[in-house]
Amino acid sequence: MQQDFSYSDERFADLQLLRYRLNGFETLTLEQKKLVYCLSEATLYGRDITFDQFGKYNLRIRKMLEVVFVRFRGERSDEDFQALTVYLKRLWFSNGIYHHYGSEKFAPGFSADYLRRLLDEVDAELLPLQGQTLDEMCGELFPVIFQPDVLPKRVNKADGEDLVATSACNFYDGGVTQQEAETFYARLKDGAGEECPSFGLNSTLVKENGELKEIVWKADGHYGRAISKIVYWLRRAAAVAENDGQRRVIGLLINYYETGDLRLFDDYSIAWIGEQQGRIDFINGFIEVYGDPLGLKGSWEGIVEYRDLEATRRTRTISDQAQWFEDHSPVDPRFRKTRVRGVTANVVCAAMLGGDEYPSTAIGINLPNADWIRARHGSKSVTIGNLTDAYNKAARGNGFKEEFVADEETLRLIDTYGDACDDLHTDLHECLGHGSGQLLPGVSPDALKAYGNTIEEARADLFGLYYMADKKLVELGLISDEGAYRAQYYTYMMNGLMTQLIRIEPGRQIEEAHMRNRALIAHWCLEQGNAMTLTRRNGKTYLRIDDYPQLRRLVAQLLAEVQRIKSEGDFESARRLVERYGVKVDAELHAEVLARYKRLNLAPYKGFINPWLRPVSDAEGNIVDIEADYTETYEHQMLRYSTDYGTLI
Repeated sequence: MQQDFSYSDERFADLQLLRYRLNGFETLTLEQKKLVYCLSEATLYGRDITFDQFGKYNLRIRKMLEVVFVRFRGERSDEDFQALTVYLKRLWFSNGIYHHYGSEKFAPGFSADYLRRLLDEVDAELLPLQGQTLDEMCGELFPVIFQPDVLPKRVNKADGEDLVATSACNFYDGGVTQQEAETFYARLKDGAGEECPSFGLNSTLVKENGELKEIVWKADGHYGRAISKIVYWLRRAAAVAENDGQRRVIGLLINYYETGDLRLFDDYSIAWIGEQQGRIDFINGFIEVYGDPLGLKGSWEGIVEYRDLEATRRTRTISDQAQWFEDHSPVDPRFRKTRVRGVTANVVCAAMLGGDEYPSTAIGINLPNADWIRARHGSKSVTIGNLTDAYNKAARGNGFKEEFVADEETLRLIDTYGDACDDLHTDLHECLGHGSGQLLPGVSPDALKAYGNTIEEARADLFGLYYMADKKLVELGLISDEGAYRAQYYTYMMNGLMTQLIRIEPGRQIEEAHMRNRALIAHWCLEQGNAMTLTRRNGKTYLRIDDYPQLRRLVAQLLAEVQRIKSEGDFESARRLVERYGVKVDAELHAEVLARYKRLNLAPYKGFINPWLRPVSDAEGNIVDIEADYTETYEHQMLRYSTDYGTLI
């Protein structure tokens, strides 16, 4: 079925929705398509978990607003209802009432009185009253929505504050403090050995009668209604798996979901790394810990993907040379791996996004996160090619580069090599950067605490930046010109120093780990040498890079220090580095960048509408095909997901 396709779709607030194509999906066999479909259903059933993890009131607020929206859409067009619609769309995008990137609470553009009047006119049986009267429900939920000082941030990382007590994420309950949580998990890890599980990854830590205990997320426990649906579709997927290794991986994941045993999760992760034969792959579970201020609790996420056979040749070239890159890294030899194991890398097409990877998603992933598994068994990396392609096509001709790049020569350089260098840096970051280096014996993977995520992302980015400028990439045929790396250096440093500030509200500091990482690298390099400067011309600030080789030497120097901090677990050095270079915002420069960006009329954040995978059956009811439908609107998709995959509200 031929459908009209446009990468760019709806826009509201600071967000733009894009679509992505399932390139080559039609070439998959029927059994492979069925596998993608079953894994996609398992991915979509985790949505409510992510909403609940990102704030204990998110699900009820979502349900309440959806009831109001469905009742009055098409009937009301007043300014308040339009503001309510935008608020709901932002809530859908962020899996809750907190900004998906900055984690601050949204400010509603409508009043509590207005919402209450609408609630009086809807069928109360449709509302998430949970045994309360309408007055009681409003009394509980309205302060969370309308009062700025009530649960204001999902993730707080401000130095010197109790990060647990001041974060609204729903991983801790009953008055647990940061010190109590850190002590609780330190005791679990004490004596657990080198193959220590990722304690805390799949549980809520609560305090009951003064005692701390974990409530585990599993099929017969917390989030059980959602997890049971995930397990059902994983079983269906196992029945159409491509090979026995894939079936074993799915079986181990099911066992983990049923028991909550983190050692089974490690077994699953090791088996997942080893399964390389199938074309279809997936991520499903409590994975990344950015949503927890302490970096312990895994947010639920899901991705279904299939290998792009042609593009994977690029990443395989990189991964096949992993030992060479490790051996030639500018870090202290004590911190290098003497033997790099099991590094595999693929370019994939995403077929379905879910949980913390939807609608906003990563374009590259390297897993598993456990350092001991990486050291002994390797890792698996993916670059998601069809998402990168969608971003690139949507950005062409939008005027952004012309506004912020200093001169025509640099613009031509970026136009010629920018997309290829972006892909290559992502490959180096994910395929090799995260898997490089090693901890010294006895160093805890969590030694850097709240700064661990930023340091880890800086380490991978610096690894990629360093090797972007290496002639080895030309020898391997990965880039055509030894000077192409300058395009990546310029756009990366410009982003870290200036343009990523478009994502921060005036008066705020940098909170998100990836943004802190980029700011840290760019500001450190700016301060340490004279390779680059910020200059003024016609009332505007521009980045000028005068000495690219020197900038590479600075990147090498910083990579060596960041790897030392990681390998030695040097918390104080991590804190000083991040707080000095990665957090603070120059208010004057910030205001200038925001004003220049506003004139371009662009949305700083982008996310995706999923294709609708629809089974096609014959007259006997047998599935004969799975079709990808690209026509569903954002509004329809979100309401359909709440109806069809809502398990916890």
